[in-house]
Parts: sequence; structure tokens; C-alpha cells
Amino acid sequence: MRVATIQLADQSTHLALIEEKRVRMLDLMQVDNCHNLADLLHSPDPIGLAKYLIDQKAAPIGIEEVNFRAPVDRQEIWAAGVTYKRSQVARMEESDTAASHYDRVYTADRPELFFKATPSRVSGPGEPVRVRFDSGWSVPEPELALMVSPEKKLVGLTIGNDMSARDIEGENPLYLPQAKFYNQCCGLGPCVLIPEEPIDRTGTSIVLSIKRGGSEVFFGETNVDQMARSFEDLISWLGKENDFPHGAILLTGTGIVPPDEFTLENGDEVAITITGIGTLVNPVVKD
Repeated sequence: MRVATIQLADQSTHLALIEEKRVRMLDLMQVDNCHNLADLLHSPDPIGLAKYLIDQKAAPIGIEEVNFRAPVDRQEIWAAGVTYKRSQVARMEESDTAASHYDRVYTADRPELFFKATPSRVSGPGEPVRVRFDSGWSVPEPELALMVSPEKKLVGLTIGNDMSARDIEGENPLYLPQAKFYNQCCGLGPCVLIPEEPIDRTGTSIVLSIKRGGSEVFFGETNVDQMARSFEDLISWLGKENDFPHGAILLTGTGIVPPDEFTLENGDEVAITITGIGTLVNPVVKD
């Protein structure tokens, strides 16, 4: 089941159930304590509640008639690093002085976790993601994002773009917060997949396409089964000595890294597709 926050032509915002080519509006007046997407995801039975809330009086709407909003309410957004072999290699290449640290964290029990964004710094579908003005080497990082409940349980999956200034992080690992955390530094969307059974990691692909002037300048693909850690392991470490009263969103790392000579430019378009979820498209701005 897929659910999303959508915006209609009259600028009104609604919660909706996403079908193949249409959306079904959910009536949030039917129950107490369910006012947004997070409330639905954090309920005891999100799938059952979503089905119950379908507004039978509202006609289905064509998917092309709505705009998708970022699937975030008040959650903190966190990210994991060096969870794929390709990411480990890339981090070692960009930082000679810290190469051994990236090598060790790939196999260590404790993962690399860092604070990525507040909701106000998140861009939804169609909204711009930003390259820092002081970065000359920045890339998107396409990632599967885990929706985590206040009870620290996996309740949904979405697409994340962990924008990264590779030159800033590579200059000194202590600059990681500046390389990762800034205005419009994270893309999320377009919807949330509520898994009815454990996700098929082998059958779940992540595809990145970057266009410049209408032409594709980079294409990459990987599978979630290339991730060295389990979802449960990452959530467990995130929750150690940490509480999330509004839930959290955890980006799980990237297995696709453009070549060293590539950097995003103003006007580029980044499209990330993940099996079962959809495609997140964001323009790039740098000024």
C-alpha cells in the first residue's frame, strides 16, 4: 500500500491512498488523533486505518492532477553512511587522510549515523534541491529512506536524496555537517510504501538519472541487497540513547556514486526511482 500527502489545484492539502493511475482521498474527520501522514503511519494498524479512512463520497482523482508533497511532518531526518561497498570506496577516494576511518566503519558493529535535516530543509517532488555555493564538487545520493515510529519500528519506506558536498567532506571529515546539512539539502517523496510483508531486498532496485539540458549525463543502478546492514540494525543504532516523540526518517546510504569528475550544476534534474515506491524528481539550484 502507498500513501502520500498531496496538493490539489485549489492549493488544499490532503492525505491520500495511491493507486496505479489515481488517488483516493482519505477522510481524516472519521477518527480522532489522525490529522496527517505521520499520525497514520504511527497508528497500530496503518494499512487497516488507511482503508477505513477512504472517503467513499469523493471521486478518485487522476494521479496527473495532483502534486505530491514531501512525506514529512515533524520527524527528524537522519542518515547512515558507508553502508554500500561503492560508498566506502568513494569516501576513501575523496579523503586520503581519513581513508582508513571509512574502511573500518564499513565493517564495524557501529554504523556511521548523522543528523541530516529538519522538515523545513526538505524538498518534496518537483521542488529544488541545492548545491552549496561554496562547493565545487557536489552529487546527489539516492537512498531508500525508512519511516520510523516513536516506538522505533519500521512503518514505511520512501525515496531520499542525501545531497552531499564531496569536496567539503573530503577536505576534512570534521566538515561532514557542513557538507550534508544546509538549506534544501534533502529530497524526500513522492509517497510512502507501507509494506504488507518484508521487502524483497534482491528485487528492490534503486536507479539514479541526472539530466542536463534535457540530456542524460549520468545513469546508475544498484539493488538494496547490496547494503551491508539490515534495516533493523540501523534503526536499533539510531534509537540508542535517542527518543523520537514525532518519529524519524532514516536514509540508509547510497550504492550509486557518480565518477569523480562529475559535479551537479545549476539547472540539472535529478530523478531517483525505487521499486514499489515511484520516482522522486528534483531540479538543482546553485547560486
